[in-house]
Amino acid sequence: MDFKPLSQFIDSITSWRIPWAEVLVMYRNETVFRYRNGYVNLEERTPIDDRRIINIYSMTKIMTCVAALRLVEKGAMLLNDPLSAYLPEFTEMFVQKTLSDGEVIRERAKQPIRVRDLFTMTAGFSYDLGAPSIKDVVTRTNGKVPTRSFAAALAKEPLLFEPGTRWNYSLCHDVLAALVEVVDGRRFSTYIREEITGPLDMQDTGFALSGEQQSRLAPQYTYNEALGKPIRKDGNAYRIGTEFESGGAGLLSTVSDYVLFLNGLTNQGTSPNGIRILSPASVNLMRANYLSERIRDDFSWEQLKGYSYGLGVRTHVSKADSGSLSPLGEFGWSGAGGCLAIMDPDSQLTVMYAQHLLNNQEPYVHPRLKNIMYACLGL
Repeated sequence: MDFKPLSQFIDSITSWRIPWAEVLVMYRNETVFRYRNGYVNLEERTPIDDRRIINIYSMTKIMTCVAALRLVEKGAMLLNDPLSAYLPEFTEMFVQKTLSDGEVIRERAKQPIRVRDLFTMTAGFSYDLGAPSIKDVVTRTNGKVPTRSFAAALAKEPLLFEPGTRWNYSLCHDVLAALVEVVDGRRFSTYIREEITGPLDMQDTGFALSGEQQSRLAPQYTYNEALGKPIRKDGNAYRIGTEFESGGAGLLSTVSDYVLFLNGLTNQGTSPNGIRILSPASVNLMRANYLSERIRDDFSWEQLKGYSYGLGVRTHVSKADSGSLSPLGEFGWSGAGGCLAIMDPDSQLTVMYAQHLLNNQEPYVHPRLKNIMYACLGL
């Protein structure tokens, strides 16, 4: 294994427009490569170090889906159950449609949202955190927005399409977090800590930071095209309330921490020291292809050609379409700040890539990173 091309790639992107980047590669449960370069704080020229906490944004979705799948394993709910069996506010939903003359109408949905639709982004929701009902719940709760209250507010908004008929990246997993709360009875963050991060000894992963952890939070940037440089832009716009534990984008973590969780999934649901977070059957269910050919037309992001969508993750289904060196069945997801998870049970490979830049250059960085890494491994 020669990882020099991978380190050279990290050097090239951090000399380009990304303030810092780090990659950790695990093979057969051993760390075979870890490399970082760049400045965590551009203003102070502070080099990136190994304990920095970042917003992992949508990589939260992987953990949220694992949390919910644990309840499926226990028989507490089924993927084909109607969502309204647990969250009654979703009993009667309406679909917004635009007629040929431009008139916008609302019609009663003909079929229910099912639990599986939350996992697979086929419920019909949008990602509009500025919708009237969302703004209202922020006001009514004095800026707290408990996770359960968020879901109840979203239920008042019209759907974009009939549940199960299309794919749209949306607030599905934020509702899934509320579903976990209702079915299990614990607050979502408590469930995550007691069932997943605690057993895996992930001390730096959660929805809130201690004072010491706050001191390790990496500054966040966005690249300003007019100025030709990154500028500081801290905060997480998806965390719209002090009590809102966003199952879609709310977690903070470190490279060292989150790779423990990812590697457990690579190992078919069990960590190297025997902590089981899912069964092998559930991991394979998670990385199955849930989109029909027609619905896959909606899943059209450039960097995900050759992939389909599973239960909260991309899953590799066509090497001819992707041009990727990773095998079929490789799965994972990414986050708004540019982090990337790669889980490959067949190759026994886990990768955690991190950066903290909001306009993240994902279509350029992620496919290249993946191909370089697989070539370096020689698998």
